[in-house]
Amino acid sequence: MSLLAAHINDAGLSVYGDRGILYREPGFALLEDQELITGEAAYRNARLKPRRIHSRFWSGLKTDPLEDARFRHLSAADLVSQQLDSIWRVASADADRLVVAVPPYMNGEQLGLFLGIAADLGIPVVALVDAAVAATRREYRGAVPVHVDFSLHGASVTRLSQDGQAQVERSELIEGAGIVALTDAWIKVIAEAFVRQSRFDPLHTAETEQYMQDRLPEWLSTATGDGGAELEIAYRGIEHRAEVELLELITAVDAIYQQLVGQLRAVYRADEVPAIQLSDRAARLPGLADTLTARVGGDVFVLEPGATCRGLAARCRQMQRSTDSVSLLRQLPWDQTAASAESQPDNEEQSRPSHVLFGSVAYSIGDTPLVLGSQASGEGRFLDLPGDMPGLSRQHCSLYVHGGQCVVEDYSRYGTFLNGHRIDGSAVLQTGDVLRVGTPGHELSMILTEDAHGS
Repeated sequence: MSLLAAHINDAGLSVYGDRGILYREPGFALLEDQELITGEAAYRNARLKPRRIHSRFWSGLKTDPLEDARFRHLSAADLVSQQLDSIWRVASADADRLVVAVPPYMNGEQLGLFLGIAADLGIPVVALVDAAVAATRREYRGAVPVHVDFSLHGASVTRLSQDGQAQVERSELIEGAGIVALTDAWIKVIAEAFVRQSRFDPLHTAETEQYMQDRLPEWLSTATGDGGAELEIAYRGIEHRAEVELLELITAVDAIYQQLVGQLRAVYRADEVPAIQLSDRAARLPGLADTLTARVGGDVFVLEPGATCRGLAARCRQMQRSTDSVSLLRQLPWDQTAASAESQPDNEEQSRPSHVLFGSVAYSIGDTPLVLGSQASGEGRFLDLPGDMPGLSRQHCSLYVHGGQCVVEDYSRYGTFLNGHRIDGSAVLQTGDVLRVGTPGHELSMILTEDAHGS
């Protein structure tokens, strides 16, 4: 008998055993003539029968009836139970224990419900482990690791501490920035390419729309490798062709990528070197790794396929069933050789702001801190903000140049927000950034003045 390791991520639920990856299918459900179908079979009908599809049951796990009228007689727990039963039937031969890596979008109540469903199905779960910890098998010397992954409907950013092991320090979720939103954006831009180049609209029929979704991973891989892809769709005996450039695909999802960039920059302090650890799923997204390197800095490290399950199995192999309740583990020891990360040099002239703009007045940023708040201290430089704003401190934060970088340092218990994300003590600023202090807040824009007067 042996141990299985599972990774709960609805973009690709995975189970790993001695024979490798035993199961990997998305968290989709199709209600077909009172028959409930989950996984890949449901996903391959998502565009054909969209009104019969549900894909939020893992992230929205609860026992209340689903809001969709077609699923009203079911709950998210029923759909999870159905897919979990299918997973166990496929993968459980000769297995007597299961350890599970769980995503940050599942809260304590949902984890308890998951364990109850597993117990009802006779699945012997021996441990729950945070997915980012399970995936992080080595120390990143001289840097701070942050694990990045995507689920169906969101992205997750988990900052890890390294006090002798990998341990969760902070997790952030970016709702609406998941695989579904990315897929929709890419299908739209590909359909537009067909309309422009062949006067054929593949969104006109469910059949060709489904075909685009099925072929999308292959097309994205080709575009990433070759800088573009030649696409073909056969419909009613006619071959329709189009070409799409890699830059078009990246531009189509730039707004989603920038949400991730903003969150990453907010979790890193000004004096830290980023070690951005991408899941295999995240690394396959066209242009994402290059975008993060350029906008966040540090080094990007790409994990192997199935890294979360493999890391879980390697470090939890000796775990046995206990009579006590199963708890969530948020730390595990490393079992691989340490890696080193280096900070990537920025183009100072292009990225470092010279002034902060508040209202119609620009204030210079230099070596002497410019303090922002509602009450001047009488010393140094001070930007006096209207004090009737809730959540604004007397000395809220400061802006200054240090080590060739423009830095914001937060002093307030209310927090300082960089492009909508609360910073963790301090952060590096770039031209075009927007700072917010207070609620709903004063907004200040980071700008670069041109000393050469346009010459």
